[in-house]
Amino acid sequence: MKVVQVVLLVLHLLGVLALLIGLLVQVRHPEKRVTGPMRDGIGTNFLAGLLLVGVLEARDQDFDHVTVAVMFAIGLLILVLVMANVRKPSIPAWLYWLILVLTVVNIGVAYG
Repeated sequence: MKVVQVVLLVLHLLGVLALLIGLLVQVRHPEKRVTGPMRDGIGTNFLAGLLLVGVLEARDQDFDHVTVAVMFAIGLLILVLVMANVRKPSIPAWLYWLILVLTVVNIGVAYG
C-alpha cells in the first residue's frame, strides 16, 4: 500500500506541475487558451489527489481534513474552469489569471 501511496503522490505532483507549466508558458502571449498540459495536468492532479486521500484513509494515517477539503474545492473549481473552456480558441485574460492564482493558492495551501 505504501508503494501505491508514493506512486499517487508522484502523479499528483506531476499533474500540478503540468498545469503550472501549461499556464506559465503563456504568460507573455497576448492570447491565452486552455492547452493540453493544463487539461491533463488538472485532471491527473485532481484524480490522483482523490485516490491519495482514499489510500491515506485506508492506511489509517493522520492528515488535516480541512486542508484536504480546501484543496479539493479549489481543485474542483480549477477543473471546472479548465474543462468548460477547453474547446474555446481563446480565454479572457481575467480567466487565465484566475486559474493561475487558484493554482498557486492550491499549492500554498498544500505546503502551508
